[in-house]
Amino acid sequence: MHLLLSNPQVLRLFIAQALFWSCSMTGIIFTSIVGLRLAPTAGLATLPLALLMLGGLLALQPLARLMQQRGRRVGFLLGALAGVLGGLLSALSLWLDSFALLCLGALPIGAYQASAMYYRFAALEAVSEAFRGRATACVIGGGVVAAMVAPTLGNLARELGSVPFAGVYLLIAVLAALGVLVLAGLPSSGAMANTQPAAAAVSWQALLARPVVRAAVLTTAAGHGLMILVMNATPLAMHGEGLDLQASSHVIQWHMLGMFLPAFIAGPLVDRWGSRLVACLGSALLIASAIVALLGVDHWHFLLSSCLLGVGWNLMLVAGTTQLGQGHALDERARAQGLMELSNGSVAAVMSFASGALIANAGWVAVNIGLLPIVTLVMLVQVAQAYGRRQPV
Repeated sequence: MHLLLSNPQVLRLFIAQALFWSCSMTGIIFTSIVGLRLAPTAGLATLPLALLMLGGLLALQPLARLMQQRGRRVGFLLGALAGVLGGLLSALSLWLDSFALLCLGALPIGAYQASAMYYRFAALEAVSEAFRGRATACVIGGGVVAAMVAPTLGNLARELGSVPFAGVYLLIAVLAALGVLVLAGLPSSGAMANTQPAAAAVSWQALLARPVVRAAVLTTAAGHGLMILVMNATPLAMHGEGLDLQASSHVIQWHMLGMFLPAFIAGPLVDRWGSRLVACLGSALLIASAIVALLGVDHWHFLLSSCLLGVGWNLMLVAGTTQLGQGHALDERARAQGLMELSNGSVAAVMSFASGALIANAGWVAVNIGLLPIVTLVMLVQVAQAYGRRQPV
């Protein structure tokens, strides 16, 4: 908290993260319902969410290159402005009763999401090396605010105006506009903008040939993908066990708090113990989450499992992000960070589409058993990387 209050740049990124996640959670809660209302067939109800992910994946690399050349602030402002545009287009889709316009509005919101994924990297550049873990965690911790306020704001906005749910997307536009104001106060140029691009851009293959980069990318991609898989599967599994929507909402709320609240602990842990040990600890918590889920299907099993899942994701994301910075030169930053975010986004998209089919065809037990070898692989890679460098984990 001292870092958050003493560093204006980290504080602005924290606030911007809270605003983004408020937009994101609001969209997740309501977009499938709105899609079902506007789609020509029920099978297309989740297409806007799929296009949101696609918009994010398409924007990741252009944003990375832009920030490499022009600085963080330019990329962040363009991303937040895209969020404003997406919110307005989505609201207009409800007034015009247009499913196509709702799908179109999802694409710029995806670009906003892509830009927000770089907030934590900007925090690394705002502090000295000794405080990088804390800075990363502070920015990720902005999601705590969103977890507390986004559901309430969304429900209040839902009935605003004469068209149901249009207020939800106007809320997204307003929150993204507030993000523009917050991000406009960042320095006009940063370390990335002052760095000349390398004569020949480093390839992703060359980056992944470095053990520290390979371990960092695997850690965040596995943690993010498995979190998305299990999070999306949890309400379906609870419904299959006869638990009501109120119970599912309670579980998801605690999952969200588990995702973000530990960030304020994860940062100091990384700075003190090192990213590899914290990555292994996060992996162990994902294993614990799966074990709890396999022990039973009562409400408390889902609650504890989901909370552990969120905490494990948080530790793996903070650790992997910090570790990535140890494996590349300054002029390779855009390529390395773009590689990590593209990996995270691609795996999350696959897991998001796969979760429903896995629950329907394989079941809740199979989902959690399938998590175990992937997380174990992350731990083995981290330990091998630590011994390879002859450093303690």
